[in-house]
Amino acid sequence: MTTLDYNLAELESWTRLHELAKSVRNTRISDLLAKDPGRTGRYSQEAAGLFLDYSKNLVTDEVMKYLLQIVDESPLYARRDNLFQGANINTTEGRPVLHCALRASPAQLSKDGLDDISEKITEQKKRIRQFSDQIRSGSWLGSTGKPITDIVNIGIGGSDLGPKLACEALKEFAHERIHCHFVSNVDGESINSTLKSLDAQTTLVIISSKTFTTQETLLNAKAAASWFENQLKITNVYQSPHFIGVTTSPKEAAKLGINESNILEFWDWVGGRYSLWSTIGLSIAISIGYENFAQMLDGAQQMDIHFRESPAADNMPIILGVLGIWYGNFLNAESHAVIPYCERLFNLPSYIQQLDMESNGKSVTLDGRQVSYSTGPVIWGQPGTEAQHSFFQLLHQGTHVIPVDFIGLLGDDLSSPEHHRILLVNMFAQSAALMLGKQDSERRPYRNYEGNKPSNTLLMDKLTPSTFGALLALYEHKVFVQGCLWNINSFDQWGVELGKELARNMLDAESGTAELDPSTRGLLDRLNAFQS
Repeated sequence: MTTLDYNLAELESWTRLHELAKSVRNTRISDLLAKDPGRTGRYSQEAAGLFLDYSKNLVTDEVMKYLLQIVDESPLYARRDNLFQGANINTTEGRPVLHCALRASPAQLSKDGLDDISEKITEQKKRIRQFSDQIRSGSWLGSTGKPITDIVNIGIGGSDLGPKLACEALKEFAHERIHCHFVSNVDGESINSTLKSLDAQTTLVIISSKTFTTQETLLNAKAAASWFENQLKITNVYQSPHFIGVTTSPKEAAKLGINESNILEFWDWVGGRYSLWSTIGLSIAISIGYENFAQMLDGAQQMDIHFRESPAADNMPIILGVLGIWYGNFLNAESHAVIPYCERLFNLPSYIQQLDMESNGKSVTLDGRQVSYSTGPVIWGQPGTEAQHSFFQLLHQGTHVIPVDFIGLLGDDLSSPEHHRILLVNMFAQSAALMLGKQDSERRPYRNYEGNKPSNTLLMDKLTPSTFGALLALYEHKVFVQGCLWNINSFDQWGVELGKELARNMLDAESGTAELDPSTRGLLDRLNAFQS
């Protein structure tokens, strides 16, 4: 089926689901579990080291039947093939979307007809290994002959969020001597405070920028260069061993002054929010070692294989994707909470927030029509148990429909058995309490818990490079599934570009070369008056 033939809102299954939504609202999830002893077994899956229990969702077998029927009637399967085989599925930019190729084996790439990029990927992986091995072994020396102890990754968006999340999540495997720091915000306090605590002689900066023209990244790189010049009294600092560039535009990196031998490359068919699998992941390889970095890629590849080969009813990304469709399009849920019960996954909600909202925050279909249904939800969250003492009040007694993903580890070598058991029991208890609710025996309405709040529970034995990679790939494919069903382009981000353009116009306005609305002009005048 082509995108021109496909109209989600006109499908018979879509109409039937709207009818089912009316009756399901009066159904209790707890009753579905109590009356069907086999539900938990049927509504659970395992793949790539992850276990999913989705039995606490407000869905019946009939609802699931029609949700999966939408999948069969959609262009998903054809677009999935196109994703892995390098067709130009990013239609507005005329590009393939090949982040999955970065973690595929050469044999798989050849099978998919991607021999032309296989050698390029292998070459850059070799360079990641070479750079990371040298830095970890102490043979990469700064300008004064001392080994590197601190890495400062300067990037923004996917060039920051992915590596930052991975280095924190996998710190169990981190090098004892090397510490990674991440600077993304153009707020000067961030770069200044980071550098203030470091020794320039043993610091290396990775400038991670797809185009090497991003304003925030280049301004922070400039601040870092000035710091090195002042601390080490050297010139041509970008050409020193203290700077590495990672980019799709090596000419721009060289133009800035980065030594060509210190430039790693990736390609425009790797979107920023999918770029940690590429050379953007250099800081990850430095932190945890190349072998563990390769294990992260392998875990993601195992999820890719599961997504490609498993039938829809047994396909974890498809199941999560259609559940999100159910809540957003039929039960009026406008947001989705991601709650990892692991402090090292503190940045996971922010990472998924960008992945999901930048991908599916769209209002026009692939064939240029305005959508007639809701698309991407608002993604938010933070780790438990801290979250229980902040916004869980709203989850339990608020008025919004908010599906929750609980994510936990069965074992954690960085914790203690007592701590970890209490942590996991709290997670299980919260998912149960959201579902069950409770009526106050003394009939105090403010002590009533409505319950019937849906959730998924994702478990892994331990947080390893492999299971971490699989977890991120799971959410990537979930977002892709939803984009296919909504018939939108999940791989562009023109809304981001508009904000950048307006910022440039405002900077031009200071010299009187751009028109501004009265409100913005007044705000800028106030800033100018304060800084004068």
